[in-house]
Amino acid sequence: MNTVKDQYEAYPYPARDPADEAKRLIQGSPSHPLEFDHFLYGGARDWSRPLRALFAGGGTGDGLIQLAQIMEQVGRKAEITYIDLSTASRRIAEARAKARGLTSIRFLTGSLLDAPDLGQFDYIDCCGVLHHLADPAAGFEALRAALAPGGGMGFMVYAPYGRAGVYPLQAAFGALYAGQPPEARLKTAQAIVANLPEGHAFRANTNLGDHKDSDAGFYDLLLHSQDRAFDVPELLEILEQTGWALSGFTMPALYDLARIAPVPEHMSAAEQMAVAEQLRGTIKTHVGYLVAADEARGPARGTDRRLVPHLKGVAAPALAQAIAKGQAPKLTFPGIEATLRLPKPSAPLIAGIDGKRSLADLAAGAKIDPVAFGALWPKVEAELTSWGMLLYSSILR
Repeated sequence: MNTVKDQYEAYPYPARDPADEAKRLIQGSPSHPLEFDHFLYGGARDWSRPLRALFAGGGTGDGLIQLAQIMEQVGRKAEITYIDLSTASRRIAEARAKARGLTSIRFLTGSLLDAPDLGQFDYIDCCGVLHHLADPAAGFEALRAALAPGGGMGFMVYAPYGRAGVYPLQAAFGALYAGQPPEARLKTAQAIVANLPEGHAFRANTNLGDHKDSDAGFYDLLLHSQDRAFDVPELLEILEQTGWALSGFTMPALYDLARIAPVPEHMSAAEQMAVAEQLRGTIKTHVGYLVAADEARGPARGTDRRLVPHLKGVAAPALAQAIAKGQAPKLTFPGIEATLRLPKPSAPLIAGIDGKRSLADLAAGAKIDPVAFGALWPKVEAELTSWGMLLYSSILR
């Protein structure tokens, strides 16, 4: 791993300035507490218990800072361990935590392969790391060994089709610049990329932008010495080999073949996801949540009326108003445009979502009887959870 370590010492990734913590909190998937409660704990984690969390290959700290800050804001206890090979990345993550006054984090320098020696964790974050290991399966196995019973992991690994053009350039630059220091590689590679021919697969790929954002982004995308992508079958295979099971992808609509084409009767759920990935062609990362294979379970479902719903990425009043008017709001994600279709009678339920009221509370507030609610809410849930817009969590109660 020396070459990989050298890269992140020279170009910590993602590029972050600790001074920016005064301006904003970067939020996303995985590792938002609402999200992993939904996917790993059925939306009903006992938040009176301190959360033991591990950030395995924590980089410059986006997920780390998100989790620590939100836990502090909502008054929940956390014991967080960060580990990364790069001392430069660690310094940035530490400075970001210091800027926010976060004291719940233990910082370590080392490999995620040592995770089993660090203890057992209720939640593990491994975002953008496993695909950079010489032996990814060893990484999955090490993290599985560090997982506490009943816990789970948020992950991100690269996907091949949305990264079209990346791997030929990585291979070419690897051959051209073997043995050169990172700074020299960067300058010459940037000059070549600036003059790629019009028809080159990388130049035509509108899904990618890291190389334009910073030197660290360019290096991580196009000059990485150890990088692979997993299509859906490869991902599911390595999970099975290493004792993990997929709870769910954060945006399951992307993997829903029925949204793209008629589904043959004989096709399994795994085959459907694989074909959907091929037809989409724009998925550049797989982001989701894993549980131990011997504790396999899926995300929360609203069959339990005690669950508390939260909306993500949209304000409840605005969405409810649009639905009440019979509108079908448009959704735009990188490479995807979709339409949100919700039943008009669901507007009062959506309007009542505040992160504190349960489904039973919403039904009572909207004066919808249990039978009518049982017919209406599954349609709302199916549409909103498909796009990662509805999560269940008791964290605010």
